[in-house]
Amino acid sequence: MQEAHNAETVAAVDLGSNSFHMIVARRQDGEVLKVDRLKEMVRLASGLDDQGQLDPEVAQRALDCLDRFGQRLRQLPRGHVRVVGTNTLRQMHDSRAFLRSAEQALGHPVEIIAGREEARLIYLGVAHTLADDSGRRLVMDIGGGSTEFIIGERFEPLLAESLEMGCVTFTRRFFADGKLSRKAFDAARLRAEQELQPIASAYRAEGWDQALGASGTILALDRMVQESGLDPAPGMDRQALERLRDALIEQGSIDGLEFPGLAAERAPVIAGGLAVLLGAFEALGIERLHPSDGALREGVVHDLLGRFRHEDVRGRTIHHLRRRFAVDPAQAERVQATVARLVTAVRAAWGLDGDDAERLDWAAELHEIGLALAHSKYHKHGEYILTWADLPGFSQPEQAELALLVRLHRRTLKPKLLGGVREDRAGAFRYMAVLLRLAVLLHRSRAPDPVPLERIEATTDGLALSFATGWLDAHPLTRADLDAEREEWARHALQLEYA
Repeated sequence: MQEAHNAETVAAVDLGSNSFHMIVARRQDGEVLKVDRLKEMVRLASGLDDQGQLDPEVAQRALDCLDRFGQRLRQLPRGHVRVVGTNTLRQMHDSRAFLRSAEQALGHPVEIIAGREEARLIYLGVAHTLADDSGRRLVMDIGGGSTEFIIGERFEPLLAESLEMGCVTFTRRFFADGKLSRKAFDAARLRAEQELQPIASAYRAEGWDQALGASGTILALDRMVQESGLDPAPGMDRQALERLRDALIEQGSIDGLEFPGLAAERAPVIAGGLAVLLGAFEALGIERLHPSDGALREGVVHDLLGRFRHEDVRGRTIHHLRRRFAVDPAQAERVQATVARLVTAVRAAWGLDGDDAERLDWAAELHEIGLALAHSKYHKHGEYILTWADLPGFSQPEQAELALLVRLHRRTLKPKLLGGVREDRAGAFRYMAVLLRLAVLLHRSRAPDPVPLERIEATTDGLALSFATGWLDAHPLTRADLDAEREEWARHALQLEYA
């Protein structure tokens, strides 16, 4: 297939709480063109109970959808498809079995992304549908289980938050009996305002020139307002939304709900979405909201294409953290250079790929980040920082791997910690961990001179190193460290030889 070999063809899959979306796009003459798209209303959030367990029938409905998506995506190479899961997958108690089935259906890995990363990608998707001007924008996206709020300028978000309120969850909570009453709308709107209260002051202070809404819920509400003549001007203001609410209350029930511009598949959850939007208008003081065709999946596409052109936001995130926590740049660069040499020598024998090399480089750059808190147990402090910090561009599994690599770069290589990695990543991750440990060990003296490694030879069960003649004799601390590291590797069935 010609498309499969086109480096400029990518796909994004958004596993939302309400619907699943897929788009395939390519870059042509500087423009990003959509060549295919699919959407199915899955309502994943409706199948999640209070204990975070997913109803088997809903799970099967989701997997059947992904089987259909997978037929379209399997011809695209790994790395050209990014599949992201949002709020419902974040809330799922144990998503591993579902994720394995989802990845088998799609033929590509699934990433669960954090709320703020979701917000960043939504903003990126919206920003790329607009003129590249300097105006400040408020973007909101009402999903099935969460709503994202972002203030940004051009392509950069300035504030980004994800709140756990969505059209599916609010409909289930406030309209469970199917009745569209004023009392239910008022309770849902008030709850939305309460959710927004912690961020409202900061957002009002930041300000914006234009408010934009992404997602199917907001697009549906805009169509309802426009096609019913509730607002003669483009977009929606609060008065139009209140008139829409009153018109829905007149119908009285979700069952059989019909309204101009409202698709039948959207009707069961539109009340919750409208309540969230009314709460946002009130809490943030929005005067008028305009719909946008850009959304999370478009943001994923642009982010993915940026990686191919060395515009990866993850690299900027790592560099920012290094500066913020005053990591010694010279030591970081020394360890990075040695890690790169080691990876180049072993990647074929150990089955490491470019993504593994990149993650190792990031871990090497930040391996001393915990020193900003204390020297004692600084590898644990580093793990804590990287586990809980907002890392734009990183999925939750990527962030977890980065944090764990930093934790394991010194002291005991604990099997329990290695066991926390996804099963399909366990082998590669073990190799990555020992390579980072070795690079850090070789630069313990922090000397500016390069380590005279003359031979690096990998086998399936270990590594053999040769140093310049007499160098280890002149560096007895390094030899002692290598002796201890050899014992540590042996506990994991790996051999370390050196001379």
